[in-house]
Amino acid sequence: MAKKKSTKTAKSKPASSAARAKKRPAKSVAVKKRKPTKDPQTRIKSIDKDLVRLLGQRLEATVALLDGTKNRRDLWFDPLAEQALWESLEADNKGALPKEVLRSIFREVLCAARSKVKTVRVAYLGPAFSFTHLAALEKFGKTADLIPVNSIASVFEEVNRGHAEYGIVPIENSTDGRIVDTLDMFTRLPLRICGEVQIAVHHNLLSRSARSEINEIYSKPQALSQCRDWLARNMPQAKIYDVTSTSTAAALAQTKPGAAAIASRQAAVQYSLDIIAESIEDNAHNVTRFAIIGDHDTEVTGKDRTALLLQIPHTPGSLSESLNAFKNHKINLTWIESFPLRGPETGYLFFLDFEGHMKEARIRKALAALEKKAIRMEVLGSYPRSEAVE
Repeated sequence: MAKKKSTKTAKSKPASSAARAKKRPAKSVAVKKRKPTKDPQTRIKSIDKDLVRLLGQRLEATVALLDGTKNRRDLWFDPLAEQALWESLEADNKGALPKEVLRSIFREVLCAARSKVKTVRVAYLGPAFSFTHLAALEKFGKTADLIPVNSIASVFEEVNRGHAEYGIVPIENSTDGRIVDTLDMFTRLPLRICGEVQIAVHHNLLSRSARSEINEIYSKPQALSQCRDWLARNMPQAKIYDVTSTSTAAALAQTKPGAAAIASRQAAVQYSLDIIAESIEDNAHNVTRFAIIGDHDTEVTGKDRTALLLQIPHTPGSLSESLNAFKNHKINLTWIESFPLRGPETGYLFFLDFEGHMKEARIRKALAALEKKAIRMEVLGSYPRSEAVE
């Protein structure tokens, strides 16, 4: 009974307001200690400040590293180091940024550092914002001295005469196949392929006129060919004209009423044109491969191509017998093109592309076997294979 009585007594005693205040957590004090959350604009400014500082430090560290390079010709062609960088970045990225965006940021930092240590002049098939220009930017960045010339032959001549260390030219398209002018120049001048760039080529119809008012369409022959079916279905009323480049076409569309160009999105920005229709190429997987030409030898990466010029006797079975060198050494032949020999001589010159590096033992053995059957054989170079860039 005493226990029950004491319990009732405890419940009936009201707690004082002072006691209740002591027992409650001091919420108001905790709120005062919290730091106010930054608004998005302030946070962005803070992040940008850190990015600028860190990118500057990355540039300085890269320059310091490159300064110690013995052969500075290797600065612009170090595929193993580049591949290691891309793999490291992708591992750290965890998918937060698109791969192409991440690479483009670091490529410009890397190219800017290289330019501080050794400037490089690169000739390309221009003018600016042609697809070859975009391929040059992909490899050498905006800090390189990029020199536009008006023909593939001129690119080769600039490099051959020493006016540029490297050149970049289209060599193959997944829709149209070989670029004849490029392959022909390899038969004329003693230059090598020291790299490649693959660009996913998306063509767009650009104009300052409304679609219904377009009566002329300009572009280079290859671009027109790659959009042939789309043009026939969608622009049958327009006359088609060949020009030297997609950029030249864009310049015409900028100034001529009723004219349109087939060119890149970058050309639309550069020449203040509207995109009337985008991605009009007939092949959705339209890729152009560009060759980087020079006199530079690259090291083995394990993911290489080798290019070769070959002349063999013009007799039955000579080609199949020659190609056995690839079969016997388990080498994958990826491309073969033929050209009639110039002058009175009967026969063909073959351009071959195959997987592997000329410094590998199996490739050396295959080339030695091939040379025994050849009238003329020239290794145009071994270089790392690239992936197509959007």
